[in-house]
Amino acid sequence: MSHRHVTTDSSWVPDACTLPTAQRPLRLAEFDEFFRDTVQGVDRLSARQLRLRLTGGARVERTARDLTARESSCCSFFAFDMSRSGPDALTLDVRVPAAHVDVLDALADRAAAAAGAR
Repeated sequence: MSHRHVTTDSSWVPDACTLPTAQRPLRLAEFDEFFRDTVQGVDRLSARQLRLRLTGGARVERTARDLTARESSCCSFFAFDMSRSGPDALTLDVRVPAAHVDVLDALADRAAAAAGAR
């Protein structure tokens, strides 16, 4: 991944998140950088489901799996599913319960903004 400027505003992080406060800006920076480097498209399938179309091979998939596993461990309300439709094409589906739609909204906005920053 590149070392471009990343946004670290954590105002949208829900109270349900168990990640220590000091680590939250670092996690947001990881997501911003990952989104900027990989997101090709953002599709909102429903209020509770987001689909990110990613580009990248095995390294990107490993990074996505690691990042989403770590996020699920502190924000257990997230459900992440990944599939590969080609050697350099990944789909990452993100689902949340109705109580956390605002968090999904913020994640969608961050992914779209990062993808647009290329």
